[in-house]
Amino acid sequence: MYNLILLTEHINRQPFKLYGNVKFKRIIFKNNPEKTCLKIDDEEYGSYLFTSYYIGVDWITEKDAVFVQPKINNGAIEVDFLKMLMECMQQPGVLEETKDLFEIKFDAEPIDIKQKEDLLTPLLVIQFLTVLKKIVRKGIKKSYYKVEHNLNAKIKGKLMVGNTVKKNVLNNRPLKNYCTYQEYGYNGLENQLLKKTLMFVCRYLAMHKYLNHSLKHLLDYCLPAFEEVDEKIDISTLQKIHFNAFYTEYKEALSLSNLILKRFGYTINSINKNELIKTPPFWVDMSKLFELYVLGLLRNKFKNDVLYQFKVGSGNELDYLLKTKNNEMVIDAKYIPKWKNCIVHENVRQVSGYARLKGVYKELSKTYPECIDCLIIYPDIEEGKDKIEKLKNDWVPVDEYYGVYKLGIKLPIIEFPKKFQ
Repeated sequence: MYNLILLTEHINRQPFKLYGNVKFKRIIFKNNPEKTCLKIDDEEYGSYLFTSYYIGVDWITEKDAVFVQPKINNGAIEVDFLKMLMECMQQPGVLEETKDLFEIKFDAEPIDIKQKEDLLTPLLVIQFLTVLKKIVRKGIKKSYYKVEHNLNAKIKGKLMVGNTVKKNVLNNRPLKNYCTYQEYGYNGLENQLLKKTLMFVCRYLAMHKYLNHSLKHLLDYCLPAFEEVDEKIDISTLQKIHFNAFYTEYKEALSLSNLILKRFGYTINSINKNELIKTPPFWVDMSKLFELYVLGLLRNKFKNDVLYQFKVGSGNELDYLLKTKNNEMVIDAKYIPKWKNCIVHENVRQVSGYARLKGVYKELSKTYPECIDCLIIYPDIEEGKDKIEKLKNDWVPVDEYYGVYKLGIKLPIIEFPKKFQ
C-alpha cells in the first residue's frame, strides 16, 4: 500500500506527511529544468508541496504518490478540458503542437487512481480519433503486405514446404500447396494497427457514456473506412512499418496507437469498469493546452493572419503575432485566472518587451517609435467571452499602461445530461 496525496494545480504552499524517503526536490516536465511540475521544500516545521500549471499523477517517494487535479473549477462548474482539446485540434497546424502537451512515464510503477480521475486516456483517445479522421478524409493508404494461403492445385509466390507437408501431404491432400506471397490493398500493417487501436477505443468509449456521446461522430466517420482491414496484428511488427511522406498523418496516428495499446497492456480485456484503474505516471501541461485553445479561437476569427510561436532572434518566441489590416499586435495567452481582478506586471513587461523587438516591427512593416499594441488573454469561466472579436472595444485596457489590453475567455463547461450520468 502507498499514500496518495491529492492536490490541485498552482498551489504555493501545501503541508503534507510522507511515509517514504524523498530522493528529489522537484519533478520536471520532459527533462526540461525550466518546467517544474511539482516542488518539495523542507522547512523548520515540516515539508511543503508547491504545484505549477501541470496536472497528473507521479511518485514522490517509494511509498507516496501525488495526484494533481485541475484547479479552475467553481462548485458544480467543471471545465471541460477534453472539449478544449477537441476544439483546438480542428484548426490546421495545431495537431503537430500537441506532442508537447503531455509526458507519460511507462517505465515507472503504475499508480492506482479512480476511473473518473483518469485524464490521460481521454486525451490520447481524442488525439487518436482526430488524426484518424484526417487520414480517412484523405483516404487510407494501400500497400503491399504478406499473406499465407493454402492454394488448390497451384503455386503462387513462395512454397512453404514445411506447412505443405504438415497440413496437406500428411492429411492426404496432395493437390493443396501452402504458399506465401504479397497482395496489394488496404490490409497492410499500418492499417491493421490502426484498426486494432480503433477497436480498443470503441470498447473504452462504450464504458464512458459522456465521452462516447461527445466522440460518437468521429467513430462513425472512421469505422467504415476500416471494414476490410484485419485487427489481428502482432505488435512486434510495429518496427517493420515504414512511413510514406505523402501520408504524414500516419506517423502521428501510429505513435498514438502505440501509446494507447501500451496504456492497456496490449490486451483489450484490460479495459473494464473497475472503480480503480492502474495508470502510468503522467503530466499534462495545462498552460500549453490553454495556449492551443486560444490559438483555435484566434484562427477562427483571423484565419492565417495569426502567426503562432513567431520567433525573433535567439530566445524570443511570441505566443501569437496578429497582422490584420486593422489590428496589428502582440498577443500572449496566460493560464492565470487572477488576471480577472488584478495585473500581473511581470506578464505585461514580458509582452511589452516582445512588442519592442526589431523583428516584430519588421514583420508588421512598422517603424519605431510607433507603438505596437499588446493583448493578454486569460481564462474566465464566469464572465469571459465565448469568442474573440475584432473590435478593441471588447477588450479591457490594462490600467497603468498604454496600449496594453486584456481579454477573459470562457472555457468549455462539462454538462452531464441525466441520461449520461
